[in-house]
Amino acid sequence: MANGVNFSVYSRSASAVELLLFDRDDDGQPSRVIPIDPITNRTYHYWHTFVPGLQRGQLYGYRVHGPYDPANGFRFDPEKVLLDPYGRGVAVPASYSRDAAKLPGDNTSVALKSVVVDPADYDWEGDRQLRHPSARTIIYEMHLRGFTQHTSSGVSLGSRGTFAGLIEKIPYLQRLGISAVELLPVFQFDPQDSPHGLVNYWGYSPISFFAPHRGYSSRQGPLGPVIEFRDMVKALHRGGIEVILDVVFNHTAEGDHMGPTLCFRGFENDAYYILGQERSRFANYSGTGNTLNANHPIVRRMILDSLRYWVGEMHVDGFRFDLASILARDSSGQVLANPPVLWDIESDPALAGTKFIAEAWDAAGLYQVGSFVGDSWREWNGRFRDDVRDFFRGGEDSATRIADRILGSPAIYGHKEQDPEESVNFVTCHDGFTLNDLVSYNQKHNEANGERGRDGADDNRSWNCGVEGPSADPAIEATRNRQVKNFLTVTLLSLGIPMIGMGDEVRRSQSGNNNPYCQDNETTWFDWSLLEKHADVYRFLRLVIERRRLRDVGAEQYHLSLNQLLARAAKTWHGVHVGQPDWSSSSHSIALSAQLPNENVIMYLIFNAYWEPLEFELPNGNRAPWKRWIDTALETPNDIVPWADSPIVPDFAYVAEPHTVVVLHTEASHEVAFVSEAH
Repeated sequence: MANGVNFSVYSRSASAVELLLFDRDDDGQPSRVIPIDPITNRTYHYWHTFVPGLQRGQLYGYRVHGPYDPANGFRFDPEKVLLDPYGRGVAVPASYSRDAAKLPGDNTSVALKSVVVDPADYDWEGDRQLRHPSARTIIYEMHLRGFTQHTSSGVSLGSRGTFAGLIEKIPYLQRLGISAVELLPVFQFDPQDSPHGLVNYWGYSPISFFAPHRGYSSRQGPLGPVIEFRDMVKALHRGGIEVILDVVFNHTAEGDHMGPTLCFRGFENDAYYILGQERSRFANYSGTGNTLNANHPIVRRMILDSLRYWVGEMHVDGFRFDLASILARDSSGQVLANPPVLWDIESDPALAGTKFIAEAWDAAGLYQVGSFVGDSWREWNGRFRDDVRDFFRGGEDSATRIADRILGSPAIYGHKEQDPEESVNFVTCHDGFTLNDLVSYNQKHNEANGERGRDGADDNRSWNCGVEGPSADPAIEATRNRQVKNFLTVTLLSLGIPMIGMGDEVRRSQSGNNNPYCQDNETTWFDWSLLEKHADVYRFLRLVIERRRLRDVGAEQYHLSLNQLLARAAKTWHGVHVGQPDWSSSSHSIALSAQLPNENVIMYLIFNAYWEPLEFELPNGNRAPWKRWIDTALETPNDIVPWADSPIVPDFAYVAEPHTVVVLHTEASHEVAFVSEAH
C-alpha cells in the first residue's frame, strides 16, 4: 500500500478492460482512465495492473468491453461503471440510481464505486474469535439498523441504526444472557432493489461480498464502514458475544434479465450466474430473479475468499448461509451429491473452528433439513418451528412430533451421529411472524408491501387466541402472554442451539406483516418502550437463559453424538398418569422427566396445550420434594423464579392450566420412581 495498489479482475470473454479512478463518488467522469493491456497485463483470464502512488480510500471502478449477446449468455456493457467483485469498500453517491444501471447510456455519476482498503490498517488490540462451544451458544437474530433506529432506543442520534449504535446496546445483550448475535445481511446491498416507493430493508440483495454496508456506518468517509464494523466486532467480543453474519451467496442484486448491470454480469455473466435453457434468462432457484453459479471455479474461489476475509481480517465468528441448498446445485441447476463449494468451506484450514449454519432449503423446493452435506454444519430446523407451533395451537398429531423436537430431533438428525447441537431451534425469525404476532394473528397482513398479499408465507401455523390483532380483553392478553412464554421455554430447554428473534423478549409486533423486507420504519424497528410494557416476558426469558447457561455440560458430552447422549440419558415420557404418555393423534399434552447430565437434578416438564386444566401425577418414589421453577399460567414474578428460590410442590400431583408449560425439579439423590420409557 505504501508504494501503490495492484488491481486484478476476472473476465474470460472481455475484449478490453479499463480501470477508472475517481476523486468523488458522484463524479461524472473519472479523474484517470487506465487501459489494462491485454498482452502484458493479462494472465490467464485475469486482467491486472499496478498503479504506483495510490493510497487507501481511493475510489475506483471498471469499464469492460465485450459482446452484448444475451442469447449466448453475454451481457457486456462498456457504458456502465462496474464494482470490483473483490472490493473491500463501496462508495454510494447521494444520487445513486439503480434504474440508470438498467437503461442504455452512461451511468458514471450515479454509479456505485469501489474503495481501496488496507486490511492490515487496524489495531485489533489482541482481539480474536471467541469460539464458544455449540453447547454454550444462544443466538439472538437481529437486524442491525432496526435494533437501534427507533427514537426510544436511547442511542446517540448519529449512531442510531449503525454498527456504533449496536455497540451502545451491548450491555442490554449481556443482561439478556445471549452468547451470539446473528446479524441480518451486512454486506453492501442495494436498498433500491424493492417495490416502487419502498426500500430494501432486510438486505438480502447483495452487490459486494467483501464490503460492509455503508448505510450501517455512522462514519461516512471512504473507510468509515470497515473501521466501524471492526470496532463493533471488537466491542462485542469484549462483551463475550460472538458475531455471526447472515450471508447471501445464492443470488445478487442484479436481478433477472431486466435487472441492472452493477458488477458480476458485466464481467462474465455465464460464469457468475446459472443461466436458463434460454441463455438470455437466469435460473431462479432463489426466488429473486437470479442464482449464483456457486460451484463454478471462479465463484467458488470468490465465496471462499470472502469467508476467509471476514474471518481473518474482520474477526467474524460464524456464518448463517441464506438458502444454503442452492450451494449444492451445479451449473445446470442439478443437485450434487458432494458439492465442491460446501466441502471447500468445511475443509478450509483458515475457517477451522468457524460456526457454519445452513438454511437447508431453497426457493425451488429443495429441502435438505437433516440431509445437508458435511460434518460441521448446523441447520436451521424448520421442522422444529412448525411442530412446536402446531402443538401449542392445538394441532392434531403433534404430541409425538414435539417430543422428538425437544430431544434434539433424533428422527431428523439421529442418522448422522453428530453432536446434539446439529439443530438450531427457533420458533420465529426475521422471515415470518414475530412471536407476538404468532399469538395475535391467524392470517398475514402484508398490505403495506404493495404486492396485494402475494408475498409472505401462507402457512403460518399461528393462533390469534380469539381475536385478530391487538386486543384489550384481559383474558385474551393473558393467553397470548402465556403462549409467548411457552414458546420461549421450549426453545431454550430443548436439545440443540436455541435462537431468539430480535424483540421477541418484549413482544415486538409487525402488525401481522410476515414479510416486511421493504419496511424500513416503525413496523420493523425495535420499540424500546416495550421493555417496560412487557417487562415480565423479558424477565422470564432472562431467567430461563440464566439457568441454561449455568447447566453443567461435561467435557465428555462434547464428544457424544445425539444418539449416544439420548441412550445414556435417564428420561421417561408421561401423560396425566406417570409412565402413561398419550401418543394419539388427538393428544394435546405430554410430560417428560429427565436427569440432567453431570448435575444432581431431575426435571419434570409438563406441556398442556389442551383448552382445559389437566392434573398430572408426579413420580413419588420416596416422596422426594418437587419444586416449581416455571408455571407460565402464573402471574409474574411467580411464572418463573430464580432456580434456588423454587417453592416446594406440596403434593404428588400438579394441575397445569390450559395452554401452559410447567417445569419442576428435584434432587437426583432422591429415588424418584421412573417408569421405563414408552416412546
